[in-house]
Formats: sequence, C-alpha cells, structure tokens
Amino acid sequence: MMNTKKQPANPKKITILYARLSCEDEQSSESNSIKNQRRLLEEYAERNKLTPYVHICDDGYSGTRWDRPGWQELIAKVEADEVGCICIKDGSRLGRDYLRVGLYRELFREKGVRLIAINDNYDSESNDDDFAPFREIMAEWYARDVSKKIKSVLHNKGRAGKPLTNNPPFGYKKDPEDKTRWVIDESAAALVRRIFQMTMDGMGVWKIAQTLYNEKVERPSYYLGKQGIGNRQNTYETMHPYKWQTSTIVEILSRLEYVGSTVNFRTHKDSYKDKHSKIAAPEDWLIFENTHPAIITQEVFDTVQRLRQTVRRHDTIGEANPLSGLLFCSDCGAKLYNKRARRGKRDDYNCSTYKLSCTTFEQKCTPHFIRTAAIRDILLDAINKVSTYAINNQTEFIEKVREASTVRQAETAKAHKRQLAKNERRIAELDRLFRKTYEDNANSKLSDERFAQLSGEYEREQADLKAQNVQFVAEIEAFEKDGQKAGKFIALARRYTNFDTLTNVMLNEFIEKAVIHEQTRNEYGDTEQEVDIYFNFIGNFEVPEEEKPEPSPEELAEQERQGQKRKAQREYHRRKYAERKEKQKTA
Repeated sequence: MMNTKKQPANPKKITILYARLSCEDEQSSESNSIKNQRRLLEEYAERNKLTPYVHICDDGYSGTRWDRPGWQELIAKVEADEVGCICIKDGSRLGRDYLRVGLYRELFREKGVRLIAINDNYDSESNDDDFAPFREIMAEWYARDVSKKIKSVLHNKGRAGKPLTNNPPFGYKKDPEDKTRWVIDESAAALVRRIFQMTMDGMGVWKIAQTLYNEKVERPSYYLGKQGIGNRQNTYETMHPYKWQTSTIVEILSRLEYVGSTVNFRTHKDSYKDKHSKIAAPEDWLIFENTHPAIITQEVFDTVQRLRQTVRRHDTIGEANPLSGLLFCSDCGAKLYNKRARRGKRDDYNCSTYKLSCTTFEQKCTPHFIRTAAIRDILLDAINKVSTYAINNQTEFIEKVREASTVRQAETAKAHKRQLAKNERRIAELDRLFRKTYEDNANSKLSDERFAQLSGEYEREQADLKAQNVQFVAEIEAFEKDGQKAGKFIALARRYTNFDTLTNVMLNEFIEKAVIHEQTRNEYGDTEQEVDIYFNFIGNFEVPEEEKPEPSPEELAEQERQGQKRKAQREYHRRKYAERKEKQKTA
C-alpha cells in the first residue's frame, strides 16, 4: 500500500473526486462505469479522510477531448484556489494526451493541489512516480489504437453502403426493426417537400425561413429535440421553437439523402485529437443510390440545385423575379439584368455586360433588350407547342431528341466504341514500352536524358488517350440515355392539363435557359428578335413546322402594302416627335 496522509493538505479546500467514461472505456470493462468509479473514489476518500469532497464526472467523453464540461469545471476551481486534492481512478481518467496531461500536472503542482491516482498507486505528495510519463504515453497510444480500430470499422461500414451518421436527416427516422435502415417520418417529410416546392416557386432561402417563422412552424432541432432524438437533443433552444435559420434551409435543399441516396465520408478528421470535422471534397464522397425511400424526385432535386445557383433578391416591388438566372446574352453569354418600376411602367431585361459597361463609358456588348411580358409569352407558347407535340407524337419526339444529342446517330456511337477499343490497346502498349524503357535505363542501355524524353512522351500520349476515352464514354452514355430523357419530358408534360398561364413552378420545371439575340429590323422597320429556348431534359428542341403553301400574288401584294403602311406611320410619328422636341427647345 502506498503511504498516504490522513488529512488533506489544506482543510479549507475541497477534494474533487473526478470520474470520466468514454464509449470505448465502457465497452472494454464494466469496472470503468461511472457508478463503480464513484464508489471506488468515495471509499478511498472516506478511508483517508479526504473531506469535504465533491463529485465531478464526464460521462461519454473521450480522453482526447479537453472541452469536457466536468473537466472545465475542475480546472476553473483549481485556478480559483478552491481545490486541495484531486482523486481519480487512474491516470488515464485525466486524459489521453501525455503533453496536455503533463501541463495540467504542472498546473496542479503550482497551485499546491494534491493528485492521487488510486489504481496507479500514485500520490503526488508522498512519492515521485518516475513511470507516470510512460503511463501517460501508453494511455495516448491506447487512444490512438482505439481510434484506428474505430476508423477501420467505420470505413468498412461506409464502403458497404451503411449510413455512418448516428441520426438520420430531418424527414427520416430509424426503422424500429433495423437501426441501419431509414424510414420516412411523414410529419417532417411533408415540411421537406414544402421547402423544395417553395424553392420551385421561386422563393429564396431567406424568404422561406421568414415564411415558416411567421406561420410558427417548428424548426428541425426543436422538433427532434423535444422527441429526445437528433444531434442537438440537449442543446436546442426551447425559447425559440420557430426561429428558422437560412443555413438550415440551405442544408435541407442540398442533401442528397432526400432522393434516396446514402452519402458517406462527407466529413473527415486529420487526427484523432481533432475536435471538429472538416468537409471533404465532393469527389471523395461515396454515394449509394436507392438505399432508402425517397422524399423528393431526382428531377425536383436537380432543378432546385440549378435554381440555387442564382441569388433570389427582392427588388423595389418586394418580390424576386422568377426569370432571374434563366435569360442569357447570345453574344457574350452573360446573364440578363431585370429592371422594373414599382408602378409597373417598366419591366424588361438587358445584357448585364452592357449595363455594367455603361458606368465605365466603354461600351461592351449590346443591350439585347426584351420586355418581360414578351419573353413570358414566348416561353409559354414554346412550352405549349413542344409539350403538345411530345404527347401526340411520342415515337417521333424520342427520335428527334436522339438526333439532337452529342452523338447524333447510332453509327457514330459504334465508331466511338471502335475507337475506345483501339485507344485501350494503345494505352496497354504504352505501358509495355514504358517498362522496357525503364529496364533499358536501369541496365545503362539508355541515358537518363533519353529516358526522361521518351517517358514524358509516353505519359503525355497516354493521358491524351485516357481523356479522349472519358469523352467518348460520356457521349455514348448520353446517347443511350436520350430516350430516357425524352420519356421524362413526356411524363412532365402529362402532369399539366392547362398551359394558358405560365406559373413559376412550370417555368422552373420546363425551362433550363433562354438565349436572347439582339434585335434587328426588316425592310419595313419592324423589330425582329430571335430567342433560343433550352428545355430541361431535351435541350433546344424545335417542333417541326408544317409546310405552308406559297403565298399568292395577291397575298404578297397585301403584305407589301401593309408593310409600307407601317413604315409610313413610323416615319410620321418620328417626324411629329422631332417637331415637338424642337418646339420645347425653342420655348
């Protein structure tokens, strides 16, 4: 038995009985439980008259973390000179980082705090333990080894398609019969669908959060916390159940889980000592499709991601323009800016490059002016025309969509496949040449300079062939999927029975973008403007026009007469306007 003093070093100060338990410690031995630690510490304190004492514990905290609430309370009491003795089960209860533990030991020494580790037979007041640093290093090695084992288990689980998160995202809950499966929480899922629908209606994240707050809809952390589930069941704000944050809306709108996919390895830690995880690059994510029931469709999710690329700002009339982010300049490719007045006297679009260059007195691009009412009519007419044609002529529609794809004919796809096989053979041949060149260099049959030149040429050629193969595979897959895309457009068109009014949802579901050309004038002075419309799934599709009979001489003559009449009227109004301006100037 170690020698211990029967009285604490300073009777005016308290003794702290500190206990800590992590999930790994709990699994390794029943004796590590908080209950057993408390009983062991109390018996020791009573036997050695270490009174008065208080219990401080951290249940469920790893020894690699130093933000433990109990530990923070203990250090605060030590720095306030309220502690005379700290009693622990063993040295690993302090922590599993020997550098930090050493710093805290020095703090205890400076403050005159006695440290007792019962199972290690250590008492800072009665003996110097030369092996304490080694035990602390072993404790850290133990934490590192446990971390490696847990990481290995999680990697295997994640690569098998099992969700790694402890709590499903808002809208799902764990299956009572299988904790690794997710089922839909209908109450929460209805809100998720509504948030996606509000985005489809053209609302921004701030407007959505404000609407939900005004309607007193419970936010996810409060909804889950009051049920005792979720990541914030102990920290959610009970005083503000309807305080929606825009970050919450953004997170819901960006989660692939809502289309039925499991996303693993979205975050990572560089070290087992790190407290916060880091976001991994999207290309490092591992995505498994159709692992659980979907709350929204893939088409709705893709449309929402496209809409989120454009900021939905509210202008002077208090609402966001639904056409923002859909109209582009045909010459410079920039987006068109909207300008509208509160009283409705103006509502039109201009090229953003042109508008911004006006402030620098160096004109770039041209206006590409178009009125909002005009483009809405054009879009509605195009949607109506293409949808009607797709429903009434499904076979011809699918064939025309395929003809308009990157690979326009099946013969071209076959040529791509032949070239793919040829490229693969050449890539394998380059591998053999590289190995032979390396052996010749290693056997001094080839100089280092010549080896560097040849190997560089081989690598460049191989990289070019691989990049070409990637492009060929993408084009072949696009050709094979064009029939599916056409079917999706037909299914979308069938959902609508009324094409008389262009709603925001219809606009976002049908239209990918519209390219606006500059206005021109014909021989009679009439304004003409071309608009290229790109639909979701099918791109820029042109409905075949029925052949019209050639106009008769009488009809041609009438067209000429009407054109000259419009031209004369325009010249008359232009002349009158000039005269009126001259009178105003003279006056």
